[in-house]
Amino acid sequence: MTAYAIAALRNTTVPNEEVFGYMERIQSTLDPFGGRFVVHGARLEEIEGAWLGAVVVISFPDKAAAHGWYDSDAYQELIPLRTRNLEGEVIFVEGVPEGYDPSSTAARMRAELGRAVS
Repeated sequence: MTAYAIAALRNTTVPNEEVFGYMERIQSTLDPFGGRFVVHGARLEEIEGAWLGAVVVISFPDKAAAHGWYDSDAYQELIPLRTRNLEGEVIFVEGVPEGYDPSSTAARMRAELGRAVS
């Protein structure tokens, strides 16, 4: 199942040479793991609430590939270039299967809640 690395980054308005170096080198760390940018540098449109910073979304064939990339020596070498200059959080999350229907998730959750109450 497709997995995503999602970063919420702040203090992104004044990039420096370390940030440029990170950006120039990250794709080569993604390639061996099938990673590709889905969202990067896009302008945000706040619909509900306030969002501080930028969003980056990278897709991977599966969560194992995402972990392989993040844990790789090549990416570990780049992380300080980002963390010294940008604040933020990074998460991994699996996508949903083809044909996903949220009503089935609601039914499962309702049934689980019923078992927890009884």
